[in-house]
Order: sequence, then C-alpha cells, then structure tokens
Amino acid sequence: MGKSVVIDPITRIEGHLAIKVEVEQDRIVNAECRGEMFRGFEVFLRGRDPMDAQQITQRICGVCPISHGIASILAQDMAYQIRLPSNGRLVRNLIQGANFIQSHIIHFYHLSALDFIDIAAITKYTGQDPILLELKTWVEFQISSKMLYPAAPFLPRYESQYLDNVEINIQAIKHYLDALEMRKLAHKMAAIFCGKIPHAATLIPGGVSEHVNAQKIINYFEILKKLHVFIDTVYLPDVIAVAKAFPQYFKMGKGCNNFLAFGVFKESADSDITFLPGGVVMSSNYMAFNSSKITEDVRYSRYSSQSGSHPTQGETIADPHKTGAYSWLKAPRYDGQTMEVGPLARIIAAYVSGKSPLVTTTINQTISQLNIPFEDLVSVMGRHLVRALETKLIAEQCFKWLDQLVPDAPCVEPFTIPSSGEGVGLTEAPRGALGHWIEIADKKIKNYQCVVPTTWNCSPRDDKGNPGPVELALIGTSVSDIKNPIEAARVVRSFDPCIACAVH
Repeated sequence: MGKSVVIDPITRIEGHLAIKVEVEQDRIVNAECRGEMFRGFEVFLRGRDPMDAQQITQRICGVCPISHGIASILAQDMAYQIRLPSNGRLVRNLIQGANFIQSHIIHFYHLSALDFIDIAAITKYTGQDPILLELKTWVEFQISSKMLYPAAPFLPRYESQYLDNVEINIQAIKHYLDALEMRKLAHKMAAIFCGKIPHAATLIPGGVSEHVNAQKIINYFEILKKLHVFIDTVYLPDVIAVAKAFPQYFKMGKGCNNFLAFGVFKESADSDITFLPGGVVMSSNYMAFNSSKITEDVRYSRYSSQSGSHPTQGETIADPHKTGAYSWLKAPRYDGQTMEVGPLARIIAAYVSGKSPLVTTTINQTISQLNIPFEDLVSVMGRHLVRALETKLIAEQCFKWLDQLVPDAPCVEPFTIPSSGEGVGLTEAPRGALGHWIEIADKKIKNYQCVVPTTWNCSPRDDKGNPGPVELALIGTSVSDIKNPIEAARVVRSFDPCIACAVH
C-alpha cells in the first residue's frame, strides 16, 4: 500500500497550488494537482464594454499582465478587423520581450534556485560585501534559533542535497540579490513604452497608445544592454553550473512528451510569422497548429459547465461541491491529448519544425557543451536550461526590433467597435500558450474565455481520466525521503506555475 504525501501549499510559485502524490517503494505512482481558488474573471466580463477587456484581464495576474493584455487586444484586433502599423507591432514586441526577460529571471533566481542553492553556505562568507554580511548574520541567527523565526523565502526549507561548493553557493546567493535589480530594470524597460508595470496602460486594439521618439529608444537600449550582459555572464552560467551539479534532473520530470506553442512576437502585420514559431509536437513529430482542436474538460474540475467544449462555446459555472472534482482548474486538451506548454514547448516546436535556424544552432551548441542528448531537454533541468536560452534569444532580438522603430511614425490604427463580432488572441506568455476568445453583441461582451498556460500544465485529469502534464511529470519521480519531498517540489517548480492565471 502506497503512502500519501500532500504538499499544501507549493511555495515559491504564483498562487495557491497543492499536490497530492502516492509513493510506493520511494517512487511516485499517482499524482493530483489541485488549484485551490476560484476568481471568475470570465463571469464579470460579460456585459461590459469590449475596451474594458485588456484592462480587466491584466488583473488576472500581477506577474503575467502584459501577456493577458496582448492576448486581449489581439482578439479585439481580429474582431474589429484592424491591421497594425509597423511601430505598433514592434512596440508590442518590445513590451512583451521585456516582460519575458523579467519573468524568466525571477523564476530561476527567486522561485527555483533555492531548490538547489545552499543558503547556509553564506555562514562561511569571509568577504566584505555589506549586504552579504548582513544576510550572513541573519541566516546565522535563524539557524542558531533552530528557525523559531522562519523567514521566507530562505528558511525553513527541505533538508536535502544542495550545491556542495561553498564558493559557487555564495556567488549564486549574490546573484539572487543582483537579480532583484535586474528584474526591476526589465520592468522599467517595459514601462518606457507601456506607461507602468504591472497592468500596462498603453495596450489598446490597433497597436499601442504610446508615442515613439528617439529618447525612448535610447532609454530602452541602455537598459537592454545591462540586461543582456547579466543574461550572458550571470544567468546562463548559473543555470549551466546547476545543470552540471544535478545531472540526474535531466532524467526526471519527463511528463507527457506532447508540446503545444501558439507562436509569439509577430514579424509582420500581414502574416502569421513569429520570431518564436508555433506548432504541435507529438512523439517528436511536428504538425501545424489548428485552434479548432482545443477543448476543455471539467469532469474533475469544480465546474458544472459543459465538458469538452471549444472555448468559443465555453462556460464558467462554478460548482464548489462537485462530487469527484479536486481542482479549480479545467483540463484543456488538444485533439484530445494532454499537452505541455511553456519555454520547453516553444523551443522544441522551433527545433523540430526547423523554422528557426537560430534556435537550432543555440540548442545544438548548448547540449554539446553539456554532453547530453536533445531528448534530455524534456526534463526538470531541461526546462530551466531552455528558459535561460530563450531569455538570451529574446533579449538579442529586442535590439533588432529597436532598430526597426521609426520615431514619430504612427503606433496605432484608428478603429470603431462593431455591433457584433468575434475574435481570438493567441500568443505566448512566459509560461506558455495563452488564448483569449471574445464574442461581441450589441457592442458589449457576450462571452469571454481564457485558456492559459498553467491551466494546460497543471490541469487535473480529463474526462477520460488522463492526467495533466505536471501530474504525469510527477509520476515515476523518485522521492528519497517522503518527509522531505524536495524532488516533487523541484518537478512542479520547473513548470513555473501561475495558479492565479490558471483559475482566473
């Protein structure tokens, strides 16, 4: 008989997620992901002015507002039949690019790195950095008091294997603190064109309401240079150091081995070509994406909505006492299949499709450096690695988008809201494939549905009983000590869950 282990809540993620696993002979044999709250954005959007949508949906999450704003205005672009001016498209890319950079940096350093870095190593610090000395004193107090005064995010923690090199640990702790400044800079960079972060003010249908001038381009460029140096000389080397220290995590957390990406960063107003291409990869075979194949099941979700519907017919009817349900997340599926979304899905779609020689070259160089096969990227450590590589690719592309801006050229196309219309906004959030569907009647929102990255990744079982991607990634994971199930936490955090988005 297996032993049941519940981690509630999973810390260092956005929102409230619990996992329940069954462990037999030190191995997880069953898993459940449980989204622990309901919010109802799709309910209170009904009947509102469509132009409220990009502002309200940004409030789904303080980490992912840009992605929701972009998805919403893309849906409205379609419903209003708008063609974006070049500057409008480029500025959207630059805002979204800055958001990707800050999100990936915070995920590694402030959410996941503490799974691998030994914070206690700071007690052996002998340098003169005043911030590190202050941190040393604080950690020594916590340890000497046997953590009677726990202080997140460092303590308490699982007793487990961490990096055993004191110097590398102390360097990583310093980089943890440096990354706070880098994240602030990335926010500041985005705000040059979107007014403020979080919850951008300038994202509107038809482009952006911000004016482009030479000074704003220079300001963005100066910050981007600093971020690019940090990514190249700190972030990527730190991820590679952790990967080399924990090679076993290239074999853990494989998941469903199906990948979905919508594509992101439009390269033209007149085509669907994106810098990071979309597509579907099943069992290593690439195929074109077809949005009509998306459905959402709710058999194990706390909703009485119709199960198996496409988002255009989607409903959001809460049923908190539903028998057999264990999550407030729905179960999105593509052509009936469980799909992983996120940086790993984007990189695999680009690599397998052959649509991005830049991605292919970058991945081949990295796996050669680490001496691992391409297949090992589908893993806990692979997700961290490709996230860092994607950050580098996006930062470098931002320089090119900046060069293409034309000062004082239009950034928005005028439009009128039709009496009726439908639109879909498909893009990528840092955490994966994001879709917004809008239906307009009498110039009001008749129906609005969002299918977001963590709803895909942390979904419960579907109507056929098939587990979601994180559930599948947990199954088969070895747990050395069920009282300290750090391995399970590492698997979950590799997906960078955002439960506030997932339960919207």
